[in-house]
Amino acid sequence: MSSEPTTDPSHPNPYKDEIVISWPELHRDARYLSGVLDGIGEWKGIIAITRGGLVPAALVARELEIRLIDTVCVVSYGAQDGAGAEQKQGELHWLKRVEGDGAGWLLIDDLVDTGRTARAVRETLPKAHFATLYAKPKGRPLVDTFVKEFRQEKWVYFPWDIDYR
Repeated sequence: MSSEPTTDPSHPNPYKDEIVISWPELHRDARYLSGVLDGIGEWKGIIAITRGGLVPAALVARELEIRLIDTVCVVSYGAQDGAGAEQKQGELHWLKRVEGDGAGWLLIDDLVDTGRTARAVRETLPKAHFATLYAKPKGRPLVDTFVKEFRQEKWVYFPWDIDYR
């Protein structure tokens, strides 16, 4: 999620409150996630879901000393006009996929919200271990490992989304 909730009156805003994740909190949670993932086993590499999964994937890769990182790139058509993908439920559009079924790979994202993107990626890489820093109830069943769960109606701002004052 990289854009703010919509204020368009014809498109009701499902978000009632917000959470701001700081850089130190994100780093601490990524370290915790890395410790959990390290205890699960050996990994061939990491597949980051762009764009949100890039920073968490880099932090996890550093902690686990993983050097092989790839990406899957999928967007909602609605995300291209400046509104968040979750507000504009357009079709998903794949920009880049990876080969295989994901066996032995870590699939990393920052947040699983409604599960729409996660479901599409999970269908493409069913054997990958899907880990996110944060999860919401609708998307939670799609991930194998996560650090914190937030209520569905919370809008999550990541450090790259905001300007500190």
